[in-house]
Amino acid sequence: MAHNPQAPQGPNGGPDPAGNTQMFRAFVDEGGPQRPAVVQGSSGPRVGMIIGVIAVIAAVAAAAWFALA
Repeated sequence: MAHNPQAPQGPNGGPDPAGNTQMFRAFVDEGGPQRPAVVQGSSGPRVGMIIGVIAVIAAVAAAAWFALA
């Protein structure tokens, strides 16, 4: 591994274990990759799921009706 002279140094000359935490927190606080906010008023995917479940139930019921008739 290459030596980085600019890396934070601990009290005994080794790498500072808190340096990684500080860099991670700086990355998080800067707002790294952001996920889109979920809109609470939107019910688009939920409606599609309900329609899909109803369609599957109807298909299973129709197949059972044909099989038992």
